[in-house]
Amino acid sequence: MIKLPSRWIEDAFLEDAPYGDVASDLAGQSQPYAKGRLLAKAQGIICGLPLIPQFLAYMDPGCQVDCLVSDGDPISPGQELCHLNGPTSALLRSERLLLNLLSYLSGIATQTKVLQDILQPYGVKLLDTRKILPHYRALVKYAVRIGGGFNHRNSLSDLIMLKDNHVKAGGGVSAILEKWKNKNQNPMLKLEIEVSSLKDALDALPFHPDIIMLDNFTLEKAAQAIPLLKGKALIEISGGITLDNIEAYARLQPDFISTGSMTHHVTSLDLSMKLS
Repeated sequence: MIKLPSRWIEDAFLEDAPYGDVASDLAGQSQPYAKGRLLAKAQGIICGLPLIPQFLAYMDPGCQVDCLVSDGDPISPGQELCHLNGPTSALLRSERLLLNLLSYLSGIATQTKVLQDILQPYGVKLLDTRKILPHYRALVKYAVRIGGGFNHRNSLSDLIMLKDNHVKAGGGVSAILEKWKNKNQNPMLKLEIEVSSLKDALDALPFHPDIIMLDNFTLEKAAQAIPLLKGKALIEISGGITLDNIEAYARLQPDFISTGSMTHHVTSLDLSMKLS
């Protein structure tokens, strides 16, 4: 379940119709109340249905929503997903905002399901990234979960993650991990370090990081590194992961594979709303 702050919804409507919506008002004068249907026009995984009553209630508390499917369900072209009932102007004002959000989130959930289904037999978890537009993070990470994937970190505050620029600025793997070891004031906060070579990974081991990320490792280099690291730290593979190579990396059995492709290279799922 995802619930948006009322201010988020208010801002969305304000952006879409800052000076009112004459077309919807004119239609509402001719037909004050209407019924509508949310329809699938493509195959995939539906996501975002709990947003519909939130948006419609903002426009008019009298709007009613009856969803025939739930988030995470597979859908097919032509399938009816929801029945809507309420003031015509409220349904029309909400139409494009809801379709945009549900199509986007359903596209993420669908792509996540495809990738996670490939990893499932190998016991590898699919992680998302922070490559998400500002203010959409909660929605996008919800869609990843609906698709069967797992969230990495929600914010910079959730995990100490030393990426390549942190390591470079900190004087190298050993130097920055020494600083962390001596100055860390929160032993409950886990630490992950990104490495670009086997040498850097082995240099990190004496400091006992919780997670070592093998960044942009070729299959051959990952196959060499994983046996040397397994059991000493959790292993994440990231960088250059595609639909074509993700299973080959999964066969190496890291703990996690992370990719931004399911959140920022996403194809929105085609949906439509029809009034009667």
